[in-house]
Amino acid sequence: MSSSGDPTRPDAAHPLGDAAHPLDNPARASLTGPHAHFAEHRGRILRYPPDVTPWLALPDRPEAQDWADVAALAGPGESITLTAFREPPPDDWEIVFQAEGVQLVDDGVDTAPDPEAVLLGPADVPEMLELVARTRPGPFLPRTVELGTYLGIRRSGVLVAMAGERLHPPGWTEISGVCTDESVRGEGLATRLVRAVAHGIEERGETPFLHAAASNVNAIRLYESLGFRLRRRTAFLSALVPAEPERRTDARTPARGKGSLEQVG
Repeated sequence: MSSSGDPTRPDAAHPLGDAAHPLDNPARASLTGPHAHFAEHRGRILRYPPDVTPWLALPDRPEAQDWADVAALAGPGESITLTAFREPPPDDWEIVFQAEGVQLVDDGVDTAPDPEAVLLGPADVPEMLELVARTRPGPFLPRTVELGTYLGIRRSGVLVAMAGERLHPPGWTEISGVCTDESVRGEGLATRLVRAVAHGIEERGETPFLHAAASNVNAIRLYESLGFRLRRRTAFLSALVPAEPERRTDARTPARGKGSLEQVG
């Protein structure tokens, strides 16, 4: 479940450039593994469809051609989003969001199904997007629900809390989209849903993990109290592909802030 040595350091890399541990480059491990059916390719670059999740996967040691392929895949002036990545993009790329993060793994979580939790699907997406807009847990898009199981809790027919699955490296599943409406904060709904989602993951013989912004100390404290432990420190980056020369003067407008990852989770 864990890497040896210092848990805040990445594991050694394979000679071919892919991470030795699937959690070192989780988006790439997902898109070359259980989520391969989502993968859009160009050269060595992989990404999810933009309406599924913003993550894009580079090799661990990208070269100039890799960045050219990213630009061609995303398009001029568009944003790209990377996780577990610390190398700077080329000089003519604009960084619009950058944050330190943590990656935590199951180290004895007391998982359990929740009798009040209901399975959420495509028909529930409008409600899910409304809850995300109110709570800002991190990227959640119209097709994110397709990545795995999402569970929610309703009160008086209104969706007030949810949690689900996102990245899926071989043998692992990320818990994500954990959010609770302000009207029911303090009732422990996030705890119950995380335990319930983790239960489903373990029932498949996989191990839960999750990401959080390093600054989100309340969320980290909650996850650690449930039995997650720090595996490594990581980073999140969103940057703009350089615009075509004739359009470069108007490519970096405030509207391009869509690259923000909010709280990252």
